[in-house]
Amino acid sequence: MRAIVLGGSRGMGKAISESLRSIKIDVFAASKDDIDTSNLDSVKKFVQNHNQTDILVLNTGGPEAKEFANITEDDWKKYHNQLFLGFCMILQNIKINDGGYIFLISSSVIKEPNKKLIISSAYRAAFSEVFKILSKDYAAKNISCINIAPGPINTDRTKELIENIDEYKKSLPMKRLGEPEEIGNFVKAIIENKIKYLSGVVINFDGANSNYIF
Repeated sequence: MRAIVLGGSRGMGKAISESLRSIKIDVFAASKDDIDTSNLDSVKKFVQNHNQTDILVLNTGGPEAKEFANITEDDWKKYHNQLFLGFCMILQNIKINDGGYIFLISSSVIKEPNKKLIISSAYRAAFSEVFKILSKDYAAKNISCINIAPGPINTDRTKELIENIDEYKKSLPMKRLGEPEEIGNFVKAIIENKIKYLSGVVINFDGANSNYIF
């Protein structure tokens, strides 16, 4: 089997890539040098060279924390492409082989919007709607679509957003951040165990931190 993992050179993407390689999957771990989803020309070039796979992991970084009043027109345009349109173009142009998997790494903000992450909250939620609708079409080809919505994970991104990590950990139910490897192992377990009926779902991966049920 072959896999394409976007954002595969660091954080959660790297952990997923390493987990898949451990079960002998041929992984292309794409870095920002390979594809920048905020740049549609970069996306078009990428899908010309990588137009078919068994497993696709849609994963990208998010915008800096900004209050609504401080968000610029360029911010909206950049992250519209990076978090929404770029992913749509990828799904339109990369063929997933029958029986394959698509994993979307979104965020807990799709269910519990964050005032300082309003761009991420808006565009990740919008693409999650598209992903849910498409999951029904992919199901006809036995392709599973799983939206993983991480909460606080031990990545550079989290360290950028939170001023005092040690104090923040104390406020969490498990008193710790999630580890990228836990998400990597989850993705690996789904594939290794051929779990196919789990599709069209959002998995809250947040250590009991969220307050919502659905």
